[in-house]
Amino acid sequence: MERKIGTVSRGVRCPIIREGDDIASIVVNSVLEAAESEGFSLRDRDVVAVTESVVARSQGNYASVDAIAKDVKNKLGGETVGVIFPILSRNRFAICLKGIAMGAKKVVLMLNYPSDEVGNALVSLDQLDEAGINPYTDVLTEAKYRELFGKNPHPFTNVDYVQYYGDLIRSCGAEAEIILANDCRAILDFADCVLNCDIHSRARTKRILKAAGAKCVVGLDEILNKSVDGSGYNEKYGLLGSNKSTETTIKLFPHECFDMVETVQKQLKERTGKNIEVMVYGDGAFKDPVGKIWELADPVVSPAYTKGLEGTPNELKLKYLADNDFADLKGDELKAAIESAIREKDSDLVGSMASQGTTPRRLTDLIGSLCDLTSGSGDKGTPIVLVQGYFDNLTD
Repeated sequence: MERKIGTVSRGVRCPIIREGDDIASIVVNSVLEAAESEGFSLRDRDVVAVTESVVARSQGNYASVDAIAKDVKNKLGGETVGVIFPILSRNRFAICLKGIAMGAKKVVLMLNYPSDEVGNALVSLDQLDEAGINPYTDVLTEAKYRELFGKNPHPFTNVDYVQYYGDLIRSCGAEAEIILANDCRAILDFADCVLNCDIHSRARTKRILKAAGAKCVVGLDEILNKSVDGSGYNEKYGLLGSNKSTETTIKLFPHECFDMVETVQKQLKERTGKNIEVMVYGDGAFKDPVGKIWELADPVVSPAYTKGLEGTPNELKLKYLADNDFADLKGDELKAAIESAIREKDSDLVGSMASQGTTPRRLTDLIGSLCDLTSGSGDKGTPIVLVQGYFDNLTD
């Protein structure tokens, strides 16, 4: 009988992961137990995905605010530090900021506006228009911001981040000055040692600041890129991708974990005989249409994956074929013609009209986003996701 189900995404429950746990064995056992419990079978080209949080937890990749402070002081001098373009998040940045403030005498905090890099808004575009403010050129002091816009709590968390970040810096014994600007060079009127905290634009920001004569430019990806007094670290991303663990510690993005995904793949092959792809995923890459928040606060969606997940989809747009190439057909004849076109499609459809409207994104970004939506970020208890049928098409 013809298969009637395409892609299926399942959240898989597993034990609570602690430091030192054999994450690969836990993942394999959890997936196989789920298959037995729910009565489904594993197939070739299924995808098993594991959230970065439990991988980092099993690695014990944690660090204290004291370690952050020591690294910041060593790399930026410990005097006045310009901290620019952080995201507005208690979970993602507040503990990092606490450590940064502990490593400086004064922090000049420069925030993007009207929103941060991932879409958390300080003000709306309509408010800027009404006030006659040009966000591309105008630099606002905290006093000017309050005069023009008053208090603007975050629509989801109800936190006034200008006040929250300022109070946090002062609570650590550092002087705080807050400005709003979008040209990174504006910080050089206040500080010549700069810590840029942007995620996806960080390389450009560093380049511009260095060209503008900054004395010292360090990215958030360069803080805790090596262990400090035995702390956790991430050699490639530093503090990027970190999350709050406690009021004084963070969990960093996981260390190199390609060995882990390959181990899971190997064990699944040994126990099922199937060729299953494996990946680690963090934030998905999508935008909320109401809050305008772009989810991707991690430096990448997937820090590790097996080789079969490299590349992008190579798909034909069925509605294009139905409305154009086979507009005169219907029913079984139309289905047969489309299936034939799929079987005979080129191995590279880039530029083809018949592929327009398909998603030219990396497979790891697409599947990772699906997994992030499946597992959620709360109390579902499913840090493992099994995706089946993702690589199917109408002919399968």
